[in-house]
Formats: sequence, C-alpha cells, structure tokens
Amino acid sequence: MSVFAAERFDRIERLRSNAVENAGRYGRGAAEVVERSVRLELAAALGMTESAAGMLMAQAEALVRRFPDALASLGSARMTERHAQVLVELLDAARVEVRERLSARAVALAEELPVGSFRRALRRLVETEDSATLTERHAHALTLRRVLIEPATDGMAWLHALLPAVEAHAIHGRLTAMGKAITGRNAGVRDKTAGTGGSDAGAGDPGFSEDSRTLDQVRVDILGDLLIDGDTTTLTPEARGIRSTVSVTVPALALLAGDDTDRHARGLAPATVEGIGPIPLADAKVLCGGDPSWTRVLTHPETGMVLSVGRTQYRPPPQLRRLIAWRSERCMAPGCGVPASRCQIDHNIAWEHGGHTALNNHAPLCTGHHTVKHHGGWNIQHLDGGALLWTSPTGREYLVKPERHVPVFRPSAPSDGRDAPF
Repeated sequence: MSVFAAERFDRIERLRSNAVENAGRYGRGAAEVVERSVRLELAAALGMTESAAGMLMAQAEALVRRFPDALASLGSARMTERHAQVLVELLDAARVEVRERLSARAVALAEELPVGSFRRALRRLVETEDSATLTERHAHALTLRRVLIEPATDGMAWLHALLPAVEAHAIHGRLTAMGKAITGRNAGVRDKTAGTGGSDAGAGDPGFSEDSRTLDQVRVDILGDLLIDGDTTTLTPEARGIRSTVSVTVPALALLAGDDTDRHARGLAPATVEGIGPIPLADAKVLCGGDPSWTRVLTHPETGMVLSVGRTQYRPPPQLRRLIAWRSERCMAPGCGVPASRCQIDHNIAWEHGGHTALNNHAPLCTGHHTVKHHGGWNIQHLDGGALLWTSPTGREYLVKPERHVPVFRPSAPSDGRDAPF
C-alpha cells in the first residue's frame, strides 16, 4: 500500500506540473485555471470531492518538490501513507529554515514510530526548533478563538470551541473526573441494592439512581448543566468542586530566561504540558508559581528522587508514581496516546512472582492495554531506560520508548582518592 501511494503521489504531481507547464505560455492567470481543471478531473476520476482532490494534489507536490526523502521512504515501504501526510502537514506549517533542518530527522522518526507517536514526536520537535516564536504565534492564535455549531443528523449538533489547549484539556479533565464520580457512585448503589434479593430494592429511595449512562454521555450532560444552568447543585457531592491536575515540565534554566527569545538562544527545550505539548514560557512561569494543585516537574536532576521501595510494599508511593507517569507521559502500549495520568501503574514482573516496586519494573498502561497485556498472549520485557519491548502472539516485536529520560547518577573517578559525594 505504501509503494502504491508513493507511485500515486508521483503521478499526480507529474499530471499537475505538466499541465501547468503547458499552460504557462498563456500567462499566469491560465495556470490557475489549469490547476483547477486538473483538480476537477482528478476528483471526477477518483470519485471524490474537489476539496479532497486538492488536498491530494497539495500532498503530492509537497512530497515530490520539498520532501523527496520522505517520498523515497514511502516508496520503499519504510513509512505509511499516513506518516507521509502527517510529515507534510506539520513541516509545511513551520518556517522554511525549520522545515529544512528537520526534514531528515522527521523521515527517521516516521520510519521508527507508529503514526500517533510520530505525530506527537514531530510536533514536539518542530515546536522545540521554533520555540523562539512560540509566544508570538500563540498570541495570534488566541485571536482566532471561537465557538461554533455544526449541524448533525437526527436532531443533533456538534458544539465546537477553539480555545487554548491547556484550558481545553483542563475542561475535558474536569468533565471526566466529575463523570467518573457520578457513574462510579451510581454503580456502587446498584451493586449494593442488587444484593438485597428484592426486585423493588431501592424503590422510593430518593438517593437511588438507575443510571445506565456511559461516561461519554455523563460528560455531555454535565457540560450542558454547567453551560446552561451555571451550577452543579444537582450533582452528587462527589462530583462537585472537582479540579483536574496537570503536570507542567519546565527546564530549570528556562525559568531564569527573560523571554522565549533568550531561551531559544540558550538552546533550551520549551516548557510542555502533559498530553498537550509545548506552551509559551510566560504561561509556564504562571503555572509554576500559581495554584498548588498543579504538579510541577523540573528537568534538572534531583538526587532525592524515589526510584524503588523494593518489596517492602506493593503500591508505589506517590512520588514514584508521579515519576513513572512523568517519564512515560502516555500509555506504554504501541501507538497508544492515553495520557499517563489516566493509566494504571503496572508491575512488569508481577508482585506475586517476585517483582519489585521500582522505577525499572513499572510503566503506565491504560485499562484496555493492561487487560491485553495480561490476557492477550503478549510478552512484555522492561528494558533499561524505561522502554518496553512488546512481543505479539504472532512473534512480532514492537519497541516503545518513554517520552523522557530519568537522570542516572554514577560516581565519577575522583582525582584525590575520595569517593564521589553521591
């Protein structure tokens, strides 16, 4: 499929460029008409809309003209068509000099990572290279914020809101926490009443709720209550006043920089928010000095970090759980994008089989992949540095690396005969 996609992109670009070249003798205006004509024929021949045909032409031109290495990789089946589309989308949105610097590295990442992981890694790479203008671009993007309605079928509609990523994820996180509080409480009520043996158990009890809603449905209902009524008095006590927490990772030296330009000159990585990506340094400084509910992680090594409690306890202590989640950032299953904050911290070597409660024996796995690991016939090997090697029931291997590296402290060779101080 990758080889066929590469050939298709090449032929589409040849069709477009030949038509434009032949139209050049008639002036610049004719070239635009010819491109539109090619787009129409492509749409008609492939049975797609002109908009989709236009996107196909743009991708073909980008791969042939600006990213030939990516096209060659696609043609050799070292990346998929979706990888190539993501590469074009993210690199074409960057400045020309950034695009040229990152093109080869982007191809290497595409050949190594699944699509979801590749998108996140390339976006982070672009933002890091282009961090000097992040504040300026974010300020411009803020002017585009809006709320709109997209009609759907059966009397339904989509309500879209374009807003800063930090706030969007915080809103979704709070809705999720409130939804889980409600569905969890109601499930508990049902389980309790189910054991009474009476078919009328709970009838007439004002606290009893036959709630069969899914978490998605409860989230939507809470959103409607909040936006229309403006309060949560109708919700259960467990669901009121919940605030989501977010991990903000800031290079320690970046906090000393005057602005984004200074940080870029120092070659420092931008501040990032778990599950979102880079944010302007000014916003990061506010978060790091503000609400104590925010979890702040400085990337400067700290020798006091908890790495293991051996077999003295089964459950990792809070500091170790935060470190495990921070290192991985996401579920450590191949291609999974679920944030680590919503995952279970799993023993690789099970506790009952002698496994230790330690950084090198733990990784975050979402509920679904945790189940697959234990009951799906997969074998998982925990490698140095926190990487997981997944071996499928068919024998294929998939290497998943954590997003970040934890500092490793080793004694240096002392010149005065004394031991190192750590």
